[in-house]
Amino acid sequence: MTGRNQTAITAFLLQGLPMESERKNLFFVLFLVMYVTTVLGNLLIIFLICLDSQLHTPMYLFLSSLSFSDLSFSSATMPKLLQNMQSQVPPISYTGCLTQVYFFMLFGDLESFLFVAMAYDRHVAICFPLHYTAIMSPKLCLSLVALSWVLTTLDALLHTLLMARLCFCAGNVIPHFFCDMSALLKLSFSDTQVNELVIFIMGGLILVILFLLIILSYARIVLSIPKVPSARGIYKAFSTCGSHLAVVSLFYGTVIGLYLCPSTENSTLKEMVMAMIYAMVTPMLNPFIYSLRNRDMKGALGKVFFKNKTSFSV
Repeated sequence: MTGRNQTAITAFLLQGLPMESERKNLFFVLFLVMYVTTVLGNLLIIFLICLDSQLHTPMYLFLSSLSFSDLSFSSATMPKLLQNMQSQVPPISYTGCLTQVYFFMLFGDLESFLFVAMAYDRHVAICFPLHYTAIMSPKLCLSLVALSWVLTTLDALLHTLLMARLCFCAGNVIPHFFCDMSALLKLSFSDTQVNELVIFIMGGLILVILFLLIILSYARIVLSIPKVPSARGIYKAFSTCGSHLAVVSLFYGTVIGLYLCPSTENSTLKEMVMAMIYAMVTPMLNPFIYSLRNRDMKGALGKVFFKNKTSFSV
């Protein structure tokens, strides 16, 4: 049996979310609203940043990149989940499953790198305001974004290729709402020690180190608050740290708990809930936390609507 190739299986069945049939339509509407909110919120941010030249700054370059990442990250799982909730037998092809693994890893990792870039940007802006323009040069910002894309692409490709070498000739039901790596590893009868080792090492390098860099950046911001001369500046610094750290902790807490600190006591339902938090909730919240509460973004939104209103009235 071990000599059989993994291509013996052509499709998987996604078990989906464990819920009563009479509540399925209610949850379908809920998830649909969440996905539409995520798509519209992030598209609005990208649109406003592209349209308003005053937003062509390092911070908004990172924000637009994060919005694209959030949009893509959510789109890697949500459309398939919504489709499967309306299907009696929710299959996904073997190729489609590996494709979902790749894009899920790509945009999930990309969010981590962008969180670090944004934390560093806020650190420089608050701790070194007079040197902000010199430090956060366009070349540095573009290099940080480009480096994030290159590293996350390579990491996602590594995990996908390692997953493709495994055999899945028996038991093709995935007890999840998407092709989650941990769920796939449990299905395979091949030796998964290499996969698990790579997940632990790469996860440690990417998630833990990046998370510590974020904490360090915001810790430096907090320590610099007593030097801020105005009460308004102090409030802004606290507001920035608090809201950003809330989303970052929500994202990293669930990811680290699910992949780097797995427990045999974790039930399938618990793993699904944790996955939903970082795959659905965080991309939906990011536009509100990082951008739509921002005065510059509100100003740009007002300009667009005022301009359109003026055009219609002429």
